[in-house]
Amino acid sequence: MALTTPVSGREPRSAGGRRRKRSGLGRAGSFLNNLPQPIAVLLVVIVVLAFWQLIVAVGGVSEIILPPPLAVIEEIGVVAVQLATGGFLLGQLWLTIQEIVLGFLLASAVGFLLGLWIGQTRFGQRAVMPLFVVVEASPKIAFTPVFIAWFGFGISSKFLMAAFMSVFPVIINTAAGMSAASEDEVKLFRSMRASSWDIFWKLRIMRALPFIFAGLKIAIVSAVTGAVAAEFIGGGVGFGEQVRVAASRIALDRVFALIFYLSILGLILFGAISWAQRKFAFWDVTSITRKKEKK
Repeated sequence: MALTTPVSGREPRSAGGRRRKRSGLGRAGSFLNNLPQPIAVLLVVIVVLAFWQLIVAVGGVSEIILPPPLAVIEEIGVVAVQLATGGFLLGQLWLTIQEIVLGFLLASAVGFLLGLWIGQTRFGQRAVMPLFVVVEASPKIAFTPVFIAWFGFGISSKFLMAAFMSVFPVIINTAAGMSAASEDEVKLFRSMRASSWDIFWKLRIMRALPFIFAGLKIAIVSAVTGAVAAEFIGGGVGFGEQVRVAASRIALDRVFALIFYLSILGLILFGAISWAQRKFAFWDVTSITRKKEKK
């Protein structure tokens, strides 16, 4: 009894101490997890900006190489005024938007049709799909000079590069979605005397929609990258060309500001696809789960 009492007396204190530490971390984690999304994003941005400012102030990094956050924020305001006045810069942004949208629409149409064919045929799945996967895994941005050599320095090379960058996610996801319907579901439709068109449209396409929208989300981001990269390398016009000009002058605060607005553009386009997914694939389990989590 005398030997066991001190040991049993110490263990609860040690275990209790560990529990108190874990509960403290748990409370902090619970607090962060329960923050509203806008506040959580703002908190992360503040931490990143503070760390950025610390690197510039204490790390001995030249402001020419890494401009301080306040300089970038100020330049973001300057660019906002230039865009609001509807001058040259707004015209360049409009050209970039046209390239992105044209490339995305072309990639969506071609990718959807090819994905349908691959998903419905054994030859497509065995012979063609592996080739598309290989190209998707390759550094497609390296093809930019090829597109410029083929199609020139105008808008054609830019939107075709955007289409090339974004078509493969649509193909791969559509083909995968066409295989999502199970044999039991097909048999159920046939037992109710559904026609081949009904099985295709009301079962296979509906089951494939979440996959298709997942591919479209990746595609719209890839289209932004492709169009801007073609502008950056091909020169001439577009927002990417303005980034290149600013970088050549070592005006990195302006480079960051222009990239900021390109990111906002990509976010808006991504949000549009997400809205379309909620509108047309509202029955998707992931969409329902997301709505419940928001509540």
